[in-house]
Amino acid sequence: MLLNYKQTGSGPAVVIIHGLFGSLENLNVIAKALSEHYTVINVDLRNHGASFHNAQVSYPAMAQDVIHLLDELNISKAHIVGHSMGGKVAMQVAMLDETRVDKLVVLDITPVDYHPRHNSIIKALQSVQEQSVNSRGEADLIMKEFIDEIGVRQFLLKSLSKFENGYAWKFNLNTIVENYSKIISNINETHSCQCDTLFIKGNNSDYILPEHREAIVSLFPNSKAKVIHGAGHWLHAEKPQAVNRSIIDFLQ
Repeated sequence: MLLNYKQTGSGPAVVIIHGLFGSLENLNVIAKALSEHYTVINVDLRNHGASFHNAQVSYPAMAQDVIHLLDELNISKAHIVGHSMGGKVAMQVAMLDETRVDKLVVLDITPVDYHPRHNSIIKALQSVQEQSVNSRGEADLIMKEFIDEIGVRQFLLKSLSKFENGYAWKFNLNTIVENYSKIISNINETHSCQCDTLFIKGNNSDYILPEHREAIVSLFPNSKAKVIHGAGHWLHAEKPQAVNRSIIDFLQ
């Protein structure tokens, strides 16, 4: 099956991959800036957005979906940009077949195992799913019990849609929760990837730490780092101009 995607712009191809509980809409701010110079393919990963639901959740499977889409679009090689979980998918694409990757941009994630950090978010999402909600406002009130940050709630609510039977999450929540341990685990390491890679860190985020340097350098020896000051994990939403400039400067 083919991933849902939105294609804009013209020029060399760039694939943009969102993070956990997101959709292609979340990275529109990057897609819009890049589409002035590139053909941008902004995707919904499996079990997210308008893409298909599938019980198999792994980084090789999600990366293969991206490669399959490139095949269908007759794109032999592309720049790959991914945020958070999407950054791991991007890295996994390079591990599966680095001949398909021109340059790699990884936003605020590293090739390591992470401890669980979405417990309150998962509880909030499940609470909304278990109750019949008639509006995003109702869902927001439910989630407020578990999530203080309004920005996080607003991000999640973008994936709440109205269906025939009321409002429901577009992402495949049950399958994601069942496979959460795989999502926070590392990519499938096979070799050192020689492609030019840029890791962009939000200065206030703890997703990229000094102790991750060894893992990054061993798997992506041709990598460099950029720090976006005044931003956390959602760096593209908090400092879009700085992030977009960093990406474009690197790709060009």
